Amino acid sequence: MKENAVITIISITIIVLNMMMIIVLDIKNAIMMATMAEVTTVTMAEIMVATMAEITAATMAEVTVVVKDVAAVGAGCFNLINN
Repeated sequence: MKENAVITIISITIIVLNMMMIIVLDIKNAIMMATMAEVTTVTMAEIMVATMAEITAATMAEVTVVVKDVAAVGAGCFNLINN
């Protein structure tokens, strides 16, 4: 009778430990997933900011070139008219 009780207690202990291990693994996986999602979000945001900055800089450089060209053409026309 005592042997059966000991076996039962050991079996219940093993089952409880297995359940605790499963819970710990689930928590670990949940934390990993949340961390990966956060890292992905931050990385994507940084890439977006860098890309927007690059596009803005390139666009401004092109606009500056066009404005200088227009100014040069305007100055050329002004000189033709005044001469």
